[in-house]
Amino acid sequence: MRKTYQNEEIDTSAPTVPEAVSVALAELAGEVREGLLALAVGAGLQVLTALMEEDVTAQCGVKGRHDPTRSATRHGYGAGSVTLGGRRVPVARPRMRASDGCGELPVPAYERFSRTEVLGRMAMERMLAGLSTRRYPIGLEPVGTRVEQRARATSKSAVSRRFVTATETALAKLLSADLAGLDLVALMVDGVHFAEHCCVVALGIDIDGVKHPLSLGGRLD
Repeated sequence: MRKTYQNEEIDTSAPTVPEAVSVALAELAGEVREGLLALAVGAGLQVLTALMEEDVTAQCGVKGRHDPTRSATRHGYGAGSVTLGGRRVPVARPRMRASDGCGELPVPAYERFSRTEVLGRMAMERMLAGLSTRRYPIGLEPVGTRVEQRARATSKSAVSRRFVTATETALAKLLSADLAGLDLVALMVDGVHFAEHCCVVALGIDIDGVKHPLSLGGRLD
């Protein structure tokens, strides 16, 4: 059956924490020994699980109780992953289907935290700061051994692809920006050599002294 929910927009802007969220401290014993941040990560993943279950309960009703007014039914769990500190961490994603048979429905909490935009932004920030793709994992926040062993998307090739995509997006946004509203009093053009390439940058300065990047180009020497 076609998963129509993947083409539907859902509200993921405001997460709602369940009124009662219990954290299993016994399961976090290892993270406690590794430090406060690792403990916070472990607790955060437990809270994410509670948020997803709360979303499912809101549409399917309380588990084990028949609810004739429910809009969906539980459909087990599937493999999923969420973004965490520059990594992708696997999680068990609850699934539910619409009661009217129209197909699978999204779980808002999972949709919210499974977004990947932040991965590209973090990769670009670290690369521009001088961190190589090979050493990328070293620059990430510590999240605890258990989470680290399960994490993905930190390989050299994966980071390189995200960096290229993020820079292409940033360059396209720069080149398509509307400059009509700028009141410029000075224009600067300069070039910087990178290996056999020369990168030429045009920079405008307005009446308040604020610098505005105008364009970017390059040529092979």
